[in-house]
Amino acid sequence: MQQQPNKLRPFFENLEFERDDNTMVINFGPQHPSAHGQLRLILELEGEQVVKAHPDIGYLHRGIEKMGENMIYNEFLPTTDRMDYIASTSNNYAFALAVERLIGLEVPRRAQVIRTMLLELNRIISHLFFLATHALDVGAMSIFLYAFREREFAMDLMEDYCGARLTHSAVRIGGVPLDLPEGWLSDLTTFIDKLPEQIKLYEDLLTENRIWRMRLEDVGIVTPEQALDWGCTGVMLRGSGIEYDIRKEEPYELYGELDFDIPVSDRCDSYGRYRLYMEEMKQSVRILRQLIGMYAKTDSQLMAHAPQYISAPKEEIMTQNYALMQHFVLVTQGMRPPKGTVYAPTESPKGELGFWIRSEGEPYAYRLKARAPSFFHTGILQDILPGTYVADVVTIIGSTNIVFGEVDR
Repeated sequence: MQQQPNKLRPFFENLEFERDDNTMVINFGPQHPSAHGQLRLILELEGEQVVKAHPDIGYLHRGIEKMGENMIYNEFLPTTDRMDYIASTSNNYAFALAVERLIGLEVPRRAQVIRTMLLELNRIISHLFFLATHALDVGAMSIFLYAFREREFAMDLMEDYCGARLTHSAVRIGGVPLDLPEGWLSDLTTFIDKLPEQIKLYEDLLTENRIWRMRLEDVGIVTPEQALDWGCTGVMLRGSGIEYDIRKEEPYELYGELDFDIPVSDRCDSYGRYRLYMEEMKQSVRILRQLIGMYAKTDSQLMAHAPQYISAPKEEIMTQNYALMQHFVLVTQGMRPPKGTVYAPTESPKGELGFWIRSEGEPYAYRLKARAPSFFHTGILQDILPGTYVADVVTIIGSTNIVFGEVDR
């Protein structure tokens, strides 16, 4: 039987597949579990070494900032939970602080104590999540189970306070909605008494573990110059030897009255950043102990008294006609802050989280912009990944502690 000619052969013969180099382009994500979210990392490889890296974002974009310009201020606050969803209260607080500075509101001291407690508890929850997932990426399974165990206890405390474990909405513009429930401080004390022992367990398993050190030491080097050029903050900045923490530089809430240290490392690598996260959890325990003592010395007021912007307490709304009318207007139409611009930076578990608001005196922000640390820590990947190996890419992404809820806003 005569063989039929291949009609496609002339087409292929005319194509040229010549390459000037010996590189290969691969996609890391956006479904890769170690990408820690919807990150598509385009890697150009020469063998197993990364030559170029290009972070491609936008797969989780929901237009949160534009939503903030089309919702009244109180209505938008629960939406901020969906940014850094590992530590939701830090987002709630950053937005509330920006609005409070815009309208010149002074928060009652008891509310300040409670909010600072929640912020530090959120920091511990976030750092435990980082440790668990980072260790799992590198191959340490036991730490994942241990860290999530302590994280569950911390999330139980959050649930006991606000009823939610992940998206809290535990802060309000002008204060907090609830006082601490009965027995909550006792449960918090039990938790922070046991946590240092567990942190020591983590350190005993990892810090001097030769496999852990081989995977992290001298991997993901971020020089001080790179950290500053890329706008790194939080542990990404302090891990490069630069001591900068907004809780110390521009104190908010009660941080100016609290005694705590800012851990700094000059190692500039993933191992140094890991050590900082461990030390920061110890400092959060130290802060919480001081706040427990402060709580008993405050009065019972939880929300600021500002009828133009803040609803009256529930008792007044239920008994006074004027308070009910005012509450109805604030809920349906929203507050009207004065014209002006404000930016309020805070030290979230991942770095500097701030909200920039432009007000034209309307119930809606004329322009709202969130300054999220993970966005900058994603961009620096294109600078620090070239020269490393594919096996180290997972380690480096994990050590940046990025979350894509606040990258793709």
